[in-house]
Amino acid sequence: MQRVAVITDLHANLPALQAALARIDELGVDAIYCGGDLVGYGPHPNEVCALIAEREIPTIYGNYDYAIARDLEDCGCAYITPHDRELGQQSVDWTLAHTDQASKDFMRDLPFDLLFNVGETAVHLVHGSPRKVNEYLFEDKPASLYERLARAEDADVLVFGHTHKPWVHDYSGVQFVNCGSVGKPKDGDARGAFALLEADGDSVRVTIERVEYDAAAVALEVADAGLPTEFAEKLVLAA
Repeated sequence: MQRVAVITDLHANLPALQAALARIDELGVDAIYCGGDLVGYGPHPNEVCALIAEREIPTIYGNYDYAIARDLEDCGCAYITPHDRELGQQSVDWTLAHTDQASKDFMRDLPFDLLFNVGETAVHLVHGSPRKVNEYLFEDKPASLYERLARAEDADVLVFGHTHKPWVHDYSGVQFVNCGSVGKPKDGDARGAFALLEADGDSVRVTIERVEYDAAAVALEVADAGLPTEFAEKLVLAA
């Protein structure tokens, strides 16, 4: 039985990535894929890029990766309040200043999406949506949206991230899988999240795995690095 792990939204959180990869190695999967957003918000952009490159994990770019690789000052994120926008800009500015050229070159070469199989099932990996790298596919959006996306989708399973909130649902014959976030969960559970896809006859069984790591220690690193203290607080609270 083939098993594939998909990690996404690492957000420069090296200990969370290391914990996720250790758990994935324990599970003995056949392949690992990464849905992007390697950098942003966290204190370890270069270490995360280096580890993904070292492990030769097939990876697509997220909206943050696209911006930082090209020295853009807009990460394509959505902000609810002016305060959120100000905090987000601090993250972009810090990440631009602390991401080395090797990491930027690595992210610049990443593709928009990937296609692969789990058993006999075709899987399409994107960051936000098949339409836009920064489109947010939240679980509570209208079913009509997902039915339209399903009609346009050639694969049987659509895997994505970007919202940092995991969910799995079938729409019009397509299985939608939001992997959550390894490095910056926002669903009230501070443990890192990733998706495990297992071949099951002519379909795929999906579980969202959670992995413990020392979020409090990383939160201290976030604050010590000069990033906004609210990022540190949200890392522990998964808010």
